[in-house]
Amino acid sequence: MAGDIRIEPMGETHIESFHRVLDTVARERKYLTLLEAPPLEDTRKFALSSITTGNVHLVALHGDELVGWCDIRRHFFPSHAHCGSLGMGLLPGYRGQGLGRRLIEAAIGVAREAGMIRIEFGVHADNARAIRLYERVGFVREGVSRDAFCVDGAYTDVINMALILR
Repeated sequence: MAGDIRIEPMGETHIESFHRVLDTVARERKYLTLLEAPPLEDTRKFALSSITTGNVHLVALHGDELVGWCDIRRHFFPSHAHCGSLGMGLLPGYRGQGLGRRLIEAAIGVAREAGMIRIEFGVHADNARAIRLYERVGFVREGVSRDAFCVDGAYTDVINMALILR
């Protein structure tokens, strides 16, 4: 199935589908900081901002269905503009097939072409599959934020990871 999936830049036509996938992953309550997607109009503003400012925002499409995304949002302040924060997600049925790796490798390539030097993010410490993926593509652990994520009274550490592209 993963071979039938194409990866392409996010476009305006993908926004509603992106919102649905973001909401699905967020409602799993274990991978993202969000516990549900923001309202569609807020998601639209985020996506359009990403598109118009040249941030990395790729989507995975199975036929016409958006099944995942990977974005790297450049930091706002000029002194940090060489850095970007990574976010990604896949629908449950598309995990464990190599699609996450394809998405993140494509996003890293676009970030490199855009002149980014550092990509960073935090991953929940209990997400072993994601941590293995990130380490396989070159990310390293830089530290741990203890009890940084809390859902329903359960605290989870967050591992801070980064990749230097030069």
